[in-house]
Amino acid sequence: MTSADSTNETPIFEALKVAIRAESPVALATVIEGPNTGAKLLVAPGETSQGTLGTKDLDRVVERDVLGELASGRSGIRHYGENGEAREEAVSVFIESFAPPPQMLIFGAVDFTAALARVAKILGYRVTVCDARPIFATTQRFPMADHVVVDWPNRLLEDVGDSLGERDAVCVLTHDNKFDVPAITHALDTAVGYIGVMGSRKTHDGRTNRLREAGVDDAGLDRLRSPIGLDLGARTPEETAISICAEIIALRTGRTAPKPLRDTEGAIHQTRNFHP
Repeated sequence: MTSADSTNETPIFEALKVAIRAESPVALATVIEGPNTGAKLLVAPGETSQGTLGTKDLDRVVERDVLGELASGRSGIRHYGENGEAREEAVSVFIESFAPPPQMLIFGAVDFTAALARVAKILGYRVTVCDARPIFATTQRFPMADHVVVDWPNRLLEDVGDSLGERDAVCVLTHDNKFDVPAITHALDTAVGYIGVMGSRKTHDGRTNRLREAGVDDAGLDRLRSPIGLDLGARTPEETAISICAEIIALRTGRTAPKPLRDTEGAIHQTRNFHP
């Protein structure tokens, strides 16, 4: 690297360091093969990108793809033509995403909540427990949660809904329509990737009628995961928490019918090396 290259990169790495410390979403795209190898582009949602990969057209296409990868919290390699053309391999770009921890909002301070909060924390979620009943929603009961909020679910979602994306999850564990319906309807107004609702099939059918009365359409109902979780035969709160988190993982990775790895073929992990 020349001294000029080093000087040009310093502002990018300084901005990257600031964003990471602030837990703001940011991604660094680097040309790893092709013209301008080593060139970098720093991309953050809602901000002007810093640096260049060589041409304005390549920067524009890569910036679009980086924002998509960042929204999913993914890193990987993409291939382009010299001016960002698809299905070409003249330029290989490594996209490294630095996304804040995904959020899990759990509505209902019930026995299952503590178990789900513990498992979610192990998986790296920033966990918020919310219940309007101050006697139940306490930090003493849920010390593993990052935040315990005493409020109605619709009010919390009005405050934080804009921050929810496809990596995040809303889990409604209450069995009370005055909590469930506003929690679900307001969650549906966000871009959250997972909305799971606890209850039996009979409970879900009754809840569906109330949601339709509240104006939820078929597309909204299709977003709901209810009964919540994968069919693992879970019975205890801890087993149920694993079932819920397993469903979240399967939804994120696109595994619609998870099986034992023993009964599958091919690569265990999906590759992130692909063409746009």
